[in-house]
Amino acid sequence: MFPLSHFVLVATLTALVAALPHPSFLSIPLRRRASLTTADGAFDLDKALSHLAFSESKISAGLRALGSESDTPTVQPTRRDTGSVPLTDASNVMWYGSISVGTPAVDFLVDFDTGSSDLVLPASDCGSTCSGHTLYNPNASSTAVDLGKTFVLSYGDGSSIPGEQYTDTVTIAGYTATNQTLGAATQYSSSLQSSNFPADGLMGMAFESLSIYGANPVIQTLVNNNVISDPVFAFKLASSGSELRIGGINSALYSGSLTYTPVTQQGYWQISGDSISANGNVALSSFSAVVDTGTTLIIGDLDTVGQFYSSLNATDLGNGFYTLGCDSMPSISITIGGTAFPLSATTFNLGTYPTGSSQCVGAIAATGGLGNTMVLGDTFLRNVYAVFDMGQSRVGFADLA
Repeated sequence: MFPLSHFVLVATLTALVAALPHPSFLSIPLRRRASLTTADGAFDLDKALSHLAFSESKISAGLRALGSESDTPTVQPTRRDTGSVPLTDASNVMWYGSISVGTPAVDFLVDFDTGSSDLVLPASDCGSTCSGHTLYNPNASSTAVDLGKTFVLSYGDGSSIPGEQYTDTVTIAGYTATNQTLGAATQYSSSLQSSNFPADGLMGMAFESLSIYGANPVIQTLVNNNVISDPVFAFKLASSGSELRIGGINSALYSGSLTYTPVTQQGYWQISGDSISANGNVALSSFSAVVDTGTTLIIGDLDTVGQFYSSLNATDLGNGFYTLGCDSMPSISITIGGTAFPLSATTFNLGTYPTGSSQCVGAIAATGGLGNTMVLGDTFLRNVYAVFDMGQSRVGFADLA
């Protein structure tokens, strides 16, 4: 038998460990998948058109459901400080990292998407469309509860994702959300199949009012469960060192001060921008925009984007994209809250088109389904540190360190 002093020592050490402060942050690394630019520097038109259509249908559906102020048709429908998730950059198209779901916990890779609000995973009975993904099996989780509800995520291209709703335990960056509503998809659209989508599912990070399930997003559940002290998360999206931080910000990843601007309509992270300039001249002014980590491009309506490129004598490809001379690509900056944030040449230039030519495609694209609302995707976000503050309903940006 062990002497009494042994048990006293163990009990004392256990108490000391429990009393230690939790780490100020943890990181979720982000990973990325295929780029809109091929290995030889050419613009991948087919992939770009597919991504543009997917982003347009996702955002436009939400704007309609919310009755947005845009011109789209309206259809009424124990604390720790911070935790961080390292992110994988899918070659500037998608940013994903790891969460765990269920009891016992199973790890899933998810696309962290500020342009949606729901957690969607491929179900164990999904079939061939979910082949290659880690599957969610509610029967194998002691904490899973079947809500007896179905869901269908429908997209403008006619594709859809049907499934069943459950609640279960979800852990991200060491934080646990209990009774979190999630969707177990019984079929995946082609855009989410493993050949096109390396993550297993999507984790929406917008507001509850955008939820198809009518349920709290994971971040809001963490707040409601009193797990995180500050309802804030922040992204660094870059070719290396990308992360998602939850419950605070990482001041080592940005320089200067943060510029905050209020959310103008909860649902999406929708804000007002001051202007977009090219070569020091204002090309667009006073715009509304959704800040979306799930969209690669900067997207606007046909007239707005046409106006922007007309000032640069660009060539309209007729499909939402424009080309300019590769040796004369403009210097672009976006002003928000009175602060101008420049775009690097590498984020604005999507590559040559046609392949091997002297013409390059710009990363501001046009579409007809968003009304007067723009989308600020990763073309912009890769140049800034972005803070999403749910508590004060605002978004902050700063230059990367």
